[in-house]
Amino acid sequence: MTGNLFVLAAAAASLSWTQPALAHDYTAGSLAIAHPWSRKAPPAAPVAGGYVSITNNGSEPDRLVGGSSPVAERVDIHVSSVDDGVARMRPADDGIEIAPGETVELKPGGTHIMFIKPSNLPGEGQQFPATLHFEKAGAVDVEFAVQAMGAAAQEPDHGSHGASAQ
Repeated sequence: MTGNLFVLAAAAASLSWTQPALAHDYTAGSLAIAHPWSRKAPPAAPVAGGYVSITNNGSEPDRLVGGSSPVAERVDIHVSSVDDGVARMRPADDGIEIAPGETVELKPGGTHIMFIKPSNLPGEGQQFPATLHFEKAGAVDVEFAVQAMGAAAQEPDHGSHGASAQ
C-alpha cells in the first residue's frame, strides 16, 4: 500500500511541475493577464510573436503601452489588419486600451506582441520572461510559454496556477 501511495504522489507531483507551462495567470491592479504564449520561432527569425488575454476588472481604462524581455532587443505592440485583401501590420504607437469590463485578446493574425530581434528563445514546452508595461498598472513580469509552430492558444486551467504582480 505504501508503494502505491508513493507512486501516486510522484505522479501528482510530476503533473504539477508541467502544468505551469500550459496555464499561468497574473494580476496587476484591476488587470487579469491570462496565459501569455508564443509560437516556437525558427532559430534565425528576425521577430517572434507573443499572445495573451487581458481583462480589465476595474472601473477605469488602462493601456498596454509596450514591454521588454531579455530575449529580444525590443518589444512592441502591433496591430494586424486586412485592407482590400492585403494583410498589413503596424506598430500600435499609442498602445492598446483595455476598457473597464472588457477583455482584449492579443492573438495570431490580430493585435499581438512583437519580440524584435529575438535571441536565445527557448524551445517548445519551455518559457521565457518578459515584462508588460501598462499605463496605470505599471510593469508586470510574466512568462511566455512556447508552443508548437502551428499552435493556437491552449485553454488554460485558471485554477491550477497563479501569480500576482504588485
